Amino acid sequence: MSNSAISDGGINGGAIRNSAISDGAISDGAAPRALAAWCPDWPVIAVLGPHPAPERLVAVVERGRVLAATDAARAAGIGRGQKVRTAQATVAGLEIHERQADEEAKQFEPVADAVGALAARLEVLRPGLLAVPADGPARYHGGEERLVERVYDAIEAAGHECRVGVADGLLAAQLAARTEQVVPAGHSPRFLAGFPVAELGDARLADLLLRLGLPTLGRFAALPVRAVADRFGAAGLAAHRQARGLQARPVIARPPGLDLTVEERFEQPSLLAEPLVFAARALAERLHEGLAAAGLACERVEVEVECADGTCAARAWRHEGLLSVGAVAERVRWQLQAWQHRRVFAEEAGGVVALRLVPDGLVRDPGRQLSLLDGDRETTERVERAVARVQAILGHAGLVTAELAGGRGPADRVVRTPWGDAHQERRADGPWPGRLPAPSPAHVPAVPPPVRLLDADGQEVAVTARAEACGAPARLVLAGRVLEVTGWAGPWPATERWWEEDARRMARLQVTVSDGRALLLLVEGGRWRIEGAYDS
Repeated sequence: MSNSAISDGGINGGAIRNSAISDGAISDGAAPRALAAWCPDWPVIAVLGPHPAPERLVAVVERGRVLAATDAARAAGIGRGQKVRTAQATVAGLEIHERQADEEAKQFEPVADAVGALAARLEVLRPGLLAVPADGPARYHGGEERLVERVYDAIEAAGHECRVGVADGLLAAQLAARTEQVVPAGHSPRFLAGFPVAELGDARLADLLLRLGLPTLGRFAALPVRAVADRFGAAGLAAHRQARGLQARPVIARPPGLDLTVEERFEQPSLLAEPLVFAARALAERLHEGLAAAGLACERVEVEVECADGTCAARAWRHEGLLSVGAVAERVRWQLQAWQHRRVFAEEAGGVVALRLVPDGLVRDPGRQLSLLDGDRETTERVERAVARVQAILGHAGLVTAELAGGRGPADRVVRTPWGDAHQERRADGPWPGRLPAPSPAHVPAVPPPVRLLDADGQEVAVTARAEACGAPARLVLAGRVLEVTGWAGPWPATERWWEEDARRMARLQVTVSDGRALLLLVEGGRWRIEGAYDS
């Protein structure tokens, strides 16, 4: 789970730069008290509004899997992580909506401001889930129980339902919020012990722990620290600390005299978020260069804008792991768009004249263990910085990485994901009924060109419902050019979304033609086109 944090809501004259849930002094990693407030199904709320009709069957999806669903959809069998096709086959008439991450951040701003009025600092562990340090606010408001009541009232006044919990540390507080508990001080390890290791938010680590016979946080926490460090490295050690009710990484003091803040000032004040997002990518690179030079990393970064009239706005965003350049830029983009939506730097404020990034939650940089195929770390980071610059020019979705995944046709098997985002999980080992047999085409056109496939009598070759060719292919007409068919194989039928009115029925055929090429043809609705070409 990718966690974000927003703190110190609203426009203010400056931001407090101590850690929110942990102080900035050298710490042994003991987890302080934290309060978490959770608004269930926030991705659904961002799409449908705060009070959707209870009978609506709606699922919000991300990368081909269900992220959240309405109560009615869950009651009908829809679950988080379910594949979209499986969900549609399970519930007839299910509404599918893509996740709107920017809209989630925009709509959560009023909630963050409402809770921020009760505490000097707050963090949002993703839109829909926030946390505040409990010790100081609890003393001010008359105890933890009273603080919980005030948070309930604040969020309900903002028009949303929520659940609130208190415990030692962020992970325990999040889990306590699900069942609306106040876990007594010192009892978090016992409270966490029964939860599955999947709650650590690292799918690969959780899968490995399950195969090792460690299904719960308690079983994992019982392992010796040295054995965990040797077997799982820095990431596994951080997860082990969380399972024991400690901070994932001990926060260290900011080195004296070291200013890691990066700033960009604008001669022409900006009234729009887009120019600021462009500058944020370069600022994120400078931020990480400064951190790397000091041997540090950060778990939070504070985004500050200064307006021409002297007002300032600040938010601190958190990530469960260490913030990368891409992660910083993404959170800055979310925040700037949310501020623009709320007219924080509109004409009456004169526009933004300065953008600052302030690292917070400093930890020692654990480094990365690369394989022999990864090359040296300096080269890898140089490539990542170069790619980040290109992405800043082209936009977040302008630069993608490609990965082979499951699918029936050659174009379906290539998943393109914006650089820095997690790849879509689509298993290549299927099952994919009707998929193209090996080998796959080497060349797949972006726009498949139309062709005519004729038999010896000059009649169009058709494919029946039984997947039989009506006549032997003899000639291929492409852009007015007639090519003789020297060999063919198939057809292979494929039907997609057979349970829907817009079901697709198609068939594929491999042919070799007189100019020496081997082509993959696709027929749909009686029309042929070239779907791919094989290397000769």
